[in-house]
Amino acid sequence: MAEKAYELTYNGLNELHAELEDRKTRVAADIADRLKQAREFGDISENSEFEEATLAKVDNEIRIHEIETILKNATVIEEKRVSKTRVSLGGQVLLRDEETGDEEAYLIVGAQEEDVFNGRLSNESPVGSALIGKQKGQVVEVKTPSGMLKYRIIDISLPKGVHNNDK
Repeated sequence: MAEKAYELTYNGLNELHAELEDRKTRVAADIADRLKQAREFGDISENSEFEEATLAKVDNEIRIHEIETILKNATVIEEKRVSKTRVSLGGQVLLRDEETGDEEAYLIVGAQEEDVFNGRLSNESPVGSALIGKQKGQVVEVKTPSGMLKYRIIDISLPKGVHNNDK
């Protein structure tokens, strides 16, 4: 079975490398210390500290495996693929909620980098997928679990640090 390809920004790629290094070193060492201390409490069969540390170790190992899989199958979003005229993966979009008038800027990223509260919107989310390929001035209606949302695309730009000659 073919592995899923993950599209990442350079920043997202660097963040995953940093998280992987942190989990393999600092987090693993912290968990090992917790396990050692828990064993010193005696009988591990009814030792909640040992059980919690063991679960933390498993969670950490699962996340390490996930990150390694993502990195192994990662494709970095090429700067030349980021459009200044259409919403695209790796591009910045300024949206206005047509109901409230609120404006919010988002970087369109792959699902692995999504963090709506920090302005990173997945291209696989309902709003992100509806925006892909649209142009400045267009209104996009999106059916979400919380109801119908309507956004106007106010601006499309390259994120800071990305330079693109593509029109």
